[in-house]
Amino acid sequence: MRVTLLSYTKDAERLCASAAHSCYSDKPASELMDDWDEKKGQRWLGNPLASGHHSVIEHASFTFSIEGASRALTHQLVRHRLASFSQQSQRYVSMEDADYVLPDSIARDEEAARRFRELMEHIWEEYRFLSERVPKEDARYVLPNACTTNITVTMNARELWHFFELRCCNRAQWELRAVADEMLRLAREASPLIFSKAGPPCVSRGRCPEGKMTCGRPRTELR
Repeated sequence: MRVTLLSYTKDAERLCASAAHSCYSDKPASELMDDWDEKKGQRWLGNPLASGHHSVIEHASFTFSIEGASRALTHQLVRHRLASFSQQSQRYVSMEDADYVLPDSIARDEEAARRFRELMEHIWEEYRFLSERVPKEDARYVLPNACTTNITVTMNARELWHFFELRCCNRAQWELRAVADEMLRLAREASPLIFSKAGPPCVSRGRCPEGKMTCGRPRTELR
């Protein structure tokens, strides 16, 4: 699995800080952009974020390429509605040589791993058989959730905050959590001021909202 930050809003922190401060200034954002510096940015943007006013970071967007992830992962990912997705098509792309994701819990069990691999080999054998006789869009019905895929994802910074709160949590599904952790790492590199406090609620809010369902293991750093 590979995650790449393809593109993001130029001067995202300068833009969002100026937009935020324009709410409290007699100057428009166009002039504040010229007045911005990192010290002012900490105040102009850091204070609103600390107060929970995240609408100002909707002005910045980030686009990621996620490669070699399972269809099980993307079925969860596309539930985040305030995002744009472009996914590899199984209708038009042959899956004859496609790979699959083997969960660690299965890989650690020798017998389970053997049966899993045998099943995957059988599924792909049947897929190849079917794809020679029927359209690929129908042959794909035999493919498993483990089948790998590529997807391009664009979210604004506020939706990314929400995504990280849900998917960087220890209780999130392991594969999507690994993707979210890497997305957060890349986003922090690109815009450290915007994402310095982003992460699961134990990081972003300093507390867990899960109540009795809490994992009891607050995250202090990315894996």
